[in-house]
Amino acid sequence: MFNSLSDRLTATFKNLRGKGRLTEADVDATVREIRRALLDADVAVPVVREFTGRVRERALGAEVSAALNPSQQIVKIVNEELQEILGGETRRIRLAKTGPTIIMLAGLQGAGKTTLAGKLAKWLKAQGHSPVLVAADLQRPNAVTQLQIVGERAGVPVFAPHPGTTSDLDVPTGDPVAVARSGVDEARQKLHDVVIVDTAGRLGVDAEMMDQARRIRQAIIPNEVLFVIDSMIGQDAVNTAVAFDEGVNFTGVVLSKLDGDARGGAALSVASVTGKPVMFASTGEGLDDFELFHPDRMASRILDMGDVLTLIEQAEKNWDKDEAARMAKKFADQEDFTLDDFLAQMQQIRNMGSMKKMLMMMPGAQNIRQQLEQFDEREIDRVEAIVRSMTPHERLAPKIINGSRRARIARGSGVHVSEVNGLLERFAQAQKMMKKLAQGGGMPGMPGMPGLGGGSRKAGKNAPKKKPRSGNPAKAAQELRDAENKRAKAVPTGAAFGQAGGDFDPSQLNLPKGFDKFLGGK
Repeated sequence: MFNSLSDRLTATFKNLRGKGRLTEADVDATVREIRRALLDADVAVPVVREFTGRVRERALGAEVSAALNPSQQIVKIVNEELQEILGGETRRIRLAKTGPTIIMLAGLQGAGKTTLAGKLAKWLKAQGHSPVLVAADLQRPNAVTQLQIVGERAGVPVFAPHPGTTSDLDVPTGDPVAVARSGVDEARQKLHDVVIVDTAGRLGVDAEMMDQARRIRQAIIPNEVLFVIDSMIGQDAVNTAVAFDEGVNFTGVVLSKLDGDARGGAALSVASVTGKPVMFASTGEGLDDFELFHPDRMASRILDMGDVLTLIEQAEKNWDKDEAARMAKKFADQEDFTLDDFLAQMQQIRNMGSMKKMLMMMPGAQNIRQQLEQFDEREIDRVEAIVRSMTPHERLAPKIINGSRRARIARGSGVHVSEVNGLLERFAQAQKMMKKLAQGGGMPGMPGMPGLGGGSRKAGKNAPKKKPRSGNPAKAAQELRDAENKRAKAVPTGAAFGQAGGDFDPSQLNLPKGFDKFLGGK
């Protein structure tokens, strides 16, 4: 969504590097480029003016003139101001103290309210709640049926006493206000702690829709009114948001279709113009493509600083702890990394979602965006098919796989023999790397990562070599501790984004030949 904006801002900041002092002309030129980048991204003009005004004021102030590296201080200022226009802080759902928490969804037709209702319900269910969906959209054809299907996929019950309209020729019948009120009563009786009411949308903002939404709000008195907005509609997002705020006084914003290829100005405009926070974001078509909106993390993504915290949260949520403990024990015991282990690790990565999305959360991912966009997720399926076509013994000892076995594996997996050969070759290289890692030598060729310690090829050569342990147990233990301390001091620390040398370019990784295509490259 923000690729174009991210590219423009990154290019702007590169022009400031190496300057020990910034003149007023330098600041004006930088602010001018930032203004153009935001306008090109369809950010509302009033928001752009306010944003660039604050950046210029702070950039000409004492905090930049006194900084050791003024150019990196500018980046820090832009990052903080981006967080402000995105809402400042993460806003969570306000839960009711007694009775069910009532959430009402509002927005234009086609914004994705019905699908988002299922995503929100599934997300809340994973948080330990017991949600129920209420089908109060009786105008749009088959809206009730769609909500029932979405609810079934999410594993959440749907209250739908009225079927609604089934075609454009039907005259809408039934009272949405009565359905919403009955849905809340049903939730109280069946002890659901969250009620999500899906209301009708229109192709444009009109008085009839606003009046209906206002009456539903007065009838159910919701704890939260979430305005669902299509992130791809550009400048019109602001006008629509203001109209809905005046009509139903929503309490939070949900951005849908954030994975689209539009310029994303809506996300940067709505919170600032309406004063209402962005609370959630829909990042794909699947029910799991839904996340809490963090302004600081989104600002980091826009500035190509990555979103490692979200990546860690996804790993913690989907990673099998038993499998992780098993692999840790194998490393501790210095056992060989087998194709069975590789298959298990690939399943763990699959559970985390799209490889493209995960890699785009890494710092500096914009540098390899074109390669990531060309990556075919089906390559993982082909690699898995090859491994599963092997016998258990072949997975444990791949060296026994001769020409006839390779031909059999290729036939079983539906690929060419050359792909089997390539996988086995890359696996042998990865196996050597894993063995070195298990022995404490560190990952060869990995430079310092932004903000993290990382071994380098040079550090690996200079690392103290292991000496034979003394026959005295106490003396041997002391020798081991001394060796570990020396090794820790020898490893250089990677620079953070705002420090010298902090730009991370994944193409600089000096990995063994072919390892970058380990997941099925050609």
